[in-house]
Amino acid sequence: MTQSATAIEPADYRRVMGHYPTGVAAITSTGADGAPLVLVVGTFTSVSLDPPLVGFLPTSTSASWQAIAATGRFAVNVLGSDQAALCGQLAGRGDKFAGVEYTLSEGGLPLLADALITIEADISATLPAGDHDFVLGAVRRMNVAREGDPLLFHRGNYGGFAAL
Repeated sequence: MTQSATAIEPADYRRVMGHYPTGVAAITSTGADGAPLVLVVGTFTSVSLDPPLVGFLPTSTSASWQAIAATGRFAVNVLGSDQAALCGQLAGRGDKFAGVEYTLSEGGLPLLADALITIEADISATLPAGDHDFVLGAVRRMNVAREGDPLLFHRGNYGGFAAL
């Protein structure tokens, strides 16, 4: 039995969509005061090869997203399966960067020391999408920083990838 879009409760939506695994990425930037900013998302995606575009969908009311949006640029740091604890710290409250190793890119964006890949982008468009924003980024630089399996989020838990 299917339900119409108007009858779907948020808890049901979350439960059903939780069956689809997502990768985990830390979106970083640098505030006007020079302090690093971070937002953890499970909605990062490749959008276009030509021109190279990426996207992610933060909660529109997130203070972290509002601070990053104000900078006009961001870095995507795709986390590895060995970085669940780091993910928890970056998604938490307080000093998210306490003890976290990172370097500043040529463009001045924080790149996490052990991220699998890093992508630097300029915000080219932001579109409202329900209780989220769809952020489109024009890629400026990208790098495979190290080999490894990605951190995945599935049914409320973190895990890794297993090849068949």
